Amino acid sequence: MSNGKQYILHNNGTLNPRPDAVHDGLFHTSDFFDARDLLQVRYEMLRRVAVDGWSVTQATHAFGCSRPVFYHARTAFEHEGLQGLIPHKRGPKDAHKLSTDVMVYVSHLLQAAPQLAAPQLTQAIVEHFGRLVHPRSLVRALARHTKKGGLSR
Repeated sequence: MSNGKQYILHNNGTLNPRPDAVHDGLFHTSDFFDARDLLQVRYEMLRRVAVDGWSVTQATHAFGCSRPVFYHARTAFEHEGLQGLIPHKRGPKDAHKLSTDVMVYVSHLLQAAPQLAAPQLTQAIVEHFGRLVHPRSLVRALARHTKKGGLSR
């Protein structure tokens, strides 16, 4: 596989972290099949069971995954098609501690007292919202908002 393809797979979250665990013969005898392409591996695993009549046990062994991974992939594929086979990012999906309300509050504090440092601002957030925020997280959030053109007031 070219480095360009590997880079693209990595960036879009579909680089298979365990390509060496894929034992299906197609992935070793054909240039078309790429064990590093997680989307292709998952789709082919589902196809082997649905079309070729393989057992789930055979498929999970040949494609290097567990039964729960198979069932999760099958359900996701049934509900979302190929899009469902793309891994979703884990963790919080938004700024749950540094929400818009918190950032607007920080903006008002900085307008009133521009000399306030991140530790003082995080203490004010704790006192006002009851949220513990790391000073470095606040500095990064302020930089993002400055880059985007500021905060709404």
